[in-house]
Amino acid sequence: MNPRLAAARALAAVLSGKASLNSSLPAQLDKVEERDRGLTQDLAFGTARWQPRLDLLAAQLLQKPFKAADADVQALLLVGLYQLFYTRIPAHAAIGETVGCADKLKKPWAKGLLNAVLRRAQREGEALLAAMERDPVVRTAHPRWLQKSLKAFWPEQWEAICAANNAHPPMILRVNRRHHSRDAYLALLAEAGVGASACQYSRDGIVLAEACDVRGLPGFAHGWVSVQDEAAQLSADLLELAPGQRVLDACCAPGGKTCHLLEAEAGLGHVVAIDLEAKRLTRVRENLDRLQLEAELIACDARDTASWWDGKPFQRILLDAPCSATGVIRRHPDIKLTRQAEDIPALAALQGELLDALWPTLEVGGMLLYATCSSLPTENTEVIDAFLARTPGARELDLATEAGLRQPHGRQLLAQEGGHDGFYYAKLIKIAASRG
Repeated sequence: MNPRLAAARALAAVLSGKASLNSSLPAQLDKVEERDRGLTQDLAFGTARWQPRLDLLAAQLLQKPFKAADADVQALLLVGLYQLFYTRIPAHAAIGETVGCADKLKKPWAKGLLNAVLRRAQREGEALLAAMERDPVVRTAHPRWLQKSLKAFWPEQWEAICAANNAHPPMILRVNRRHHSRDAYLALLAEAGVGASACQYSRDGIVLAEACDVRGLPGFAHGWVSVQDEAAQLSADLLELAPGQRVLDACCAPGGKTCHLLEAEAGLGHVVAIDLEAKRLTRVRENLDRLQLEAELIACDARDTASWWDGKPFQRILLDAPCSATGVIRRHPDIKLTRQAEDIPALAALQGELLDALWPTLEVGGMLLYATCSSLPTENTEVIDAFLARTPGARELDLATEAGLRQPHGRQLLAQEGGHDGFYYAKLIKIAASRG
């Protein structure tokens, strides 16, 4: 299959609200030649990254918008525009190959339209974009609701956040301290000719100078190292783990933090890792097996404690709550297409429900670490503020890290170009059992 067609089909499912790229793209990648898979991924993710800007440009070039049934043609046009403005593919090839895909969609009528619009974009696109640059959606390539939210919450940082969201993320490793210290593994990388440096905040983190195939990393198959962003790596040390503790990792998939907890404290008594979907736990099990670690995995709704909790209290709980994922847009740029403003209050309500449900499973004196990969205070410090107000036995603890910005509650890490993702942490201690 033509990589442009594969990318457009994956994107069409996203534009139609039926899928994310993580779910729609793999099936399309299976249909293209192996040599074209990298290009297909770049076309799909790159088009999603710049879609807010490209979509407004397309609106300027089209006489009327596409019908809902023609999301595939719309996606194909966006893929064509992405090639013209963000790749080194020659314009004649980008236009010709993209237009030719219309036949495969069984919509030959679209060939003339795509050809005319893409050729006009080639001639006039730069001038049109320059004229539209005053619109912050065009300038930042973020949907309007998100651009306005970031500006309201982070008036000094919002443009830097948008720039970081649009940049390609660095490849960051987590060294398994059961096998090597970070310095020892940096030496192994140097011997292998892999450029790398220590992360600023995570004691186990290494950022690579260039992304590479993990199979070429020293000892990857033996569990010496994993891929995990620096911000996510902070949870293991912030939890203050100790031998014998019973630990819950709620909403654990894909399992990076579960594994890190077990690497960081080999003497943990028991680790329970839960997630809503059984199929997501398959990835958790694969990660545990590669690292030769063990945890009890349970597929369940964390809020329904009667269905999974055995009544034995936990000394530590990590709640990496479902969220808007606005802190990891650079890794999942289709979030710009799939997430809407009205999702945020519903997510904040869910986060509060999870805190309320899990709190009774924590023993008095135990700690709960609340985390999200959101950049929006609505899901972060405001959720913790509301929980503390309604939970007399809960108190907040300081976080032992300089990462991020201090908030009314917890610390907010904002996405950094060349550095960590956007993330949020708050730590709570249970000083008394709940009344009644």
